[in-house]
Amino acid sequence: MRALLAALALLATAACAPTIQRAGVPEPAFAGPRIEADALVSHDGARLGLSSWQPDGAQPLRAVVIALHGMNDYARAWELAGPAWAAEGIATYAYDARGFGRSPGRGVWAGEALLAADLRAAIQAVRTRHPGLPLVLAGESMGAATIMTTLAAPNPPAVDRVLLLAPAVWGWSNLPLPYSATLWVSARFAGPSRVTPPRAVTRRIQATDNIELLRRLGRDPLMTFETRIDAVYGLVRLMERAYDGAGRLPPGTLFAYGANDQIIPPQALANTIARLPRHVRVVRYPEGWHMLTRDLQAGRLFTDAAAFITDPQTPLPSGLDTATPQPGATAR
Repeated sequence: MRALLAALALLATAACAPTIQRAGVPEPAFAGPRIEADALVSHDGARLGLSSWQPDGAQPLRAVVIALHGMNDYARAWELAGPAWAAEGIATYAYDARGFGRSPGRGVWAGEALLAADLRAAIQAVRTRHPGLPLVLAGESMGAATIMTTLAAPNPPAVDRVLLLAPAVWGWSNLPLPYSATLWVSARFAGPSRVTPPRAVTRRIQATDNIELLRRLGRDPLMTFETRIDAVYGLVRLMERAYDGAGRLPPGTLFAYGANDQIIPPQALANTIARLPRHVRVVRYPEGWHMLTRDLQAGRLFTDAAAFITDPQTPLPSGLDTATPQPGATAR
């Protein structure tokens, strides 16, 4: 046993910390975060890829959404939600997280602190552009985890509504020990190595029932198809922080998930739901998968979200929130 402990100590000493991005240093004349036509200029002057959808002017602007995508995705994740909400007088700004899409350091994990700092910068920039309008944070999967982590931190940013869609909450507390041990070692000894899911896994696990969209995403050069091991490690850390912070979510929060989600395990969702404050509304879409904003049933979600943004106390048009789902009644 003593020899084993010595060997483990030696391994730990020899191991390298997983790589994460570092914030840059802004130019001396930098005036702070701002929105440009195709970029969110963040707190350190970094230009993050940006897509936006605006109402056509036929009706007044009622609210503004800052939208965060999931792992290995980018702002295009909101290409269906954005126009649907624009038709309701709601503007959407979706940016590519660092390490993804059109943003710097593609493929390299940004770390929880930098992801949160970019979100705070987006809030500041959107508040400057749209003063006085209700501000909504919407996150899907990893994006939802980023929002949960940021809002659970000391001095959280003030927002008016929060939409958490299929939140990524499969952190260390919910990860089987063999998985977590393997990932911990791999991130330190083979962190830059890139992995792709085996074909047997991709055939068995489905992210959405929108098969045509999956084919289109498979041809999109801005999607990420090979993931660094240390980025997976970083994602698990982020998911753990999100899980830890579930009990500190503010009023005006909607937590939505699909009954057919094959990405986040049912028990991880159940454990997270059990931690939510009573003021968080929970909705389960029986026909929903993990990519709720691009599922074939996504229109129902968009309508519910628009109603919630307008009045977080109103019954959802789908009627699926009439009773808060119990932790045991999660995805199959």
